[in-house]
Amino acid sequence: MTRCAIIGAGLAGLTAAYQLRQELPSAQIDVWEGSERIGGKLHTVPFDGGPVDMGAEAFLARRDDAHEFFAELGLADEIVYPSGLRPVLYAQGAHHVLPAGGVMGIPASGESVAGVVSPETVAAIDEEAQREPINWEVGGDQSLGLMVRDRYGDEVVDRCVSALLGGVYSCGADDLGIRATVPALANALDDLARAGEPVTLSAAVARVVSSGSKAGSLSHDSSANQEPKPAPVFGTFRNGYATLYERLAQAADAEIYLETFVTGITEVSGPTDAARPQYRLVGMGVDETLYDAVLVATPAPMASRILKSLPGATAKAAEAMSSIKLASSAVVGLRFASDVAPDGNVLPENSGILIAADQPGVTAKAFTLSSRKWPHVAQQGTIVRASFGRFGEDAITRAQEDELVDHALDDLAAITGFDGRAAGVEEIYTQRWFGGLPRYDHTHTETVRRAEAELADADRIAATGAWAGGVGVPAVIAHARKTARDLARQL
Repeated sequence: MTRCAIIGAGLAGLTAAYQLRQELPSAQIDVWEGSERIGGKLHTVPFDGGPVDMGAEAFLARRDDAHEFFAELGLADEIVYPSGLRPVLYAQGAHHVLPAGGVMGIPASGESVAGVVSPETVAAIDEEAQREPINWEVGGDQSLGLMVRDRYGDEVVDRCVSALLGGVYSCGADDLGIRATVPALANALDDLARAGEPVTLSAAVARVVSSGSKAGSLSHDSSANQEPKPAPVFGTFRNGYATLYERLAQAADAEIYLETFVTGITEVSGPTDAARPQYRLVGMGVDETLYDAVLVATPAPMASRILKSLPGATAKAAEAMSSIKLASSAVVGLRFASDVAPDGNVLPENSGILIAADQPGVTAKAFTLSSRKWPHVAQQGTIVRASFGRFGEDAITRAQEDELVDHALDDLAAITGFDGRAAGVEEIYTQRWFGGLPRYDHTHTETVRRAEAELADADRIAATGAWAGGVGVPAVIAHARKTARDLARQL
């Protein structure tokens, strides 16, 4: 019997287990998980009114491969879509409609952000095309924040780009690479350089916008005269992401071992020189089972520590992965007795609030007004999620729960006028995500390329996860499925 071990029972590990079951129906598949639960960064919490996600809360609904996969799992009827309300941007003490057009908060014109940034910044945006071209290497990468700061100014980065990306990547724009996070923009910069045209940020943004690419658009708005109405950008599951990770665990038909801690892998020689070696896991709570293949589905630093125990290509892959840093964050979920405070102030009719990174006196980076955003959540009561923390901001993610809750309530009141304490706090859940996401910096794409090139030469050892597949549920699923298929071909 073929025996496969998967280290990690998050979305990547459970997807890989499911895919291995499809490829190897009679195999023994064991999943080893260090925490007390499955799901990883997907975490559905049973609030009194119904389930609420305290990790990822939505997926990119325009990914056909994701929809096909969910249908394959029998979950097509569980998918629901947002209300259509839009988020707002809070900057300089005021609410702003999200600027239309542009790419990931990078405006297509100065006029589009005239109410958010100073007149001097508006002029700098419109004059950028006349400046000296950017020194851009085709196929390379640079810091998204540093480029935008240089070409458009600090205000665009802090009030638009970092405000949008802080919730997606748990990083400010300076810590993110262009190719790693906005590949459409990197491709446009490549095209300009190949064509011998001046490489400017405004020209690259214009190329992305004119191509009709929706990837990274700051605004999901559409004009009233546009027909037909665009399909929803995001979707989620009616009863939370537990619907997905529990179904994956069931369909994988694997043995899942919780609260085990794998620290390494040892290679065990076969009974004859011609026999292929097998692998044994090392760590706390693991047994002596010999495996024909091992797939590591953990965050990159942990995967690096596990893989470095093996020689050759695997150790070289581990060395490459060791440079990937992690960003931490925290989410405070609040359920209120009402969406109207006693003084008459009402929770805004918006899906969420993005907060400028340079906004003084505010600790939260964003609010998701969940019961406004999702009709199915609205049936459960008035629910708000407050998000905290970007890469390097470890103090706030490690703050006491009472402090985080106070920040959430104080910031919500300061930004919206809605006094949650007076309205009545009926339920609180605080979730900390230590090392929840990799930092997709300007070296990340090349690091992943080197690690995967080395792993391609490893014998029945593979790795997957958000560090490799990219941010977002569909991206993680796609990479995990491909990795599992490739591994199965070696068996």
